[in-house]
Amino acid sequence: MRRATRRTRRSRAVLAVVTAAALGVAGCDAVGGASPAPSGTAAEGTPAPRPTPVWDTAPESVAAVGDSITRGFDACAVLTDCPEVSWATGDSEQVDSLAVRLLGRAGVAERSWNYAVTGARMADLPGQMARAVARGPELVAVMAGANDACRQTTAAMTPVADFRADFQEAMRTLREALPKAQVYVASVPDLKRLWSQGRTSELGKQVWKLGICPSMLGDADALDAAATLRRETVRNRVEDYNAVLEEVCAEDRRCRFDGGAVYDYRFGTGELSRWDWFHPSVDGQAELAEIAYRTVTAKHP
Repeated sequence: MRRATRRTRRSRAVLAVVTAAALGVAGCDAVGGASPAPSGTAAEGTPAPRPTPVWDTAPESVAAVGDSITRGFDACAVLTDCPEVSWATGDSEQVDSLAVRLLGRAGVAERSWNYAVTGARMADLPGQMARAVARGPELVAVMAGANDACRQTTAAMTPVADFRADFQEAMRTLREALPKAQVYVASVPDLKRLWSQGRTSELGKQVWKLGICPSMLGDADALDAAATLRRETVRNRVEDYNAVLEEVCAEDRRCRFDGGAVYDYRFGTGELSRWDWFHPSVDGQAELAEIAYRTVTAKHP
């Protein structure tokens, strides 16, 4: 009888140990696995880690690609680049460029680069982008497309399909080298608006005759049906280009389009070059820098 009792007690003890072990394993899985921790455990009050945001509002280096606007053309002297007042990477105190606002004035010389070229079209952007990515920038600022519309005739304007293909190629060039780099894309300015402002200057119209944007600015004072149709054709093409920029940018989670802010901006005569009354002046460059900074630092897409 006593032996039976002892065997029973030993059996109960073994059962208790096995049960405890099983519960211990189950408890470990419950806390460390996919199931929620039991109420009252330490894990319950631990905050979940915040996901890393896709867009960094404070990138630490900037490269710029594009055309004459990004080179500060005609902002300081006639028919001359003036990159120090560039909206993207200039160091002028009068402009406070995007790079100055993001990096500080001291950081501009070491951590910003301008690969824009006066006269460049979208077809030139992949090559500029290839040079830019060699620097490993955290942000690439893009402003291109005006010269695709500013041709000798409206028939010579870059077809929309080609414009799209070239921009997509530039974006692929960036992504293959720098998957996490961010892109700010500025819309193409309203060239007809610039014509309507600049045509008030006799000096500006004389400079236009040297070949600045003939599709829009040629025969500046002509208001007949043919001239009106020509200018509307250019304006419509610019709007098509901006639609492409927005659509291609939207396909990339690390790209921000300005929402048409540059196109919509109503440049006044004080914000246009006093030499050609078409390109942005120093004040105009400052406005472009403000639009870019506002877009890049917005807390939401």
